[in-house]
Amino acid sequence: MKIQGIHEYKAPPEKVFAALTDPVVLQKCIEGCETMEKTGEDSYDAKLRIGVAGIKGNYTGKVRISEKKPPESFTLQAEGKGAPGWVKGTAKIQITPKGEGSELQCEADGQAGGLIAAVGSRLIEAAGKKMLQDFLRKIEEQHLEVGGEK
Repeated sequence: MKIQGIHEYKAPPEKVFAALTDPVVLQKCIEGCETMEKTGEDSYDAKLRIGVAGIKGNYTGKVRISEKKPPESFTLQAEGKGAPGWVKGTAKIQITPKGEGSELQCEADGQAGGLIAAVGSRLIEAAGKKMLQDFLRKIEEQHLEVGGEK
């Protein structure tokens, strides 16, 4: 499943990049993320509670930030396992200046298996798109707090 998203921010790329790579901000913005503990440089163990089409469950997994090129781009990788199955995804983030703010482009690729995959690829894709849109909107809310630009 491939998902794309574009979001504009009123802040410059440096501040958007800083917010997107801050584990405290990520935990607040990733839907259902209950904990995120550092395990190494740009690596974290996470516990999430998420659901798709009535199939809800707890997942334990890993989040990793790689290929960092501040303030232009990075890759966010996540994987998790739980009773409803497993999920795995990679998101390539590109941030470019736009006027006095910036534009973020995200290309994500994800897979799911087990019971959660039984709900069908269209439902999973729709849920993934909604989660990405919510994530980008929440980053803006958190980012503005982080950047002190409210």
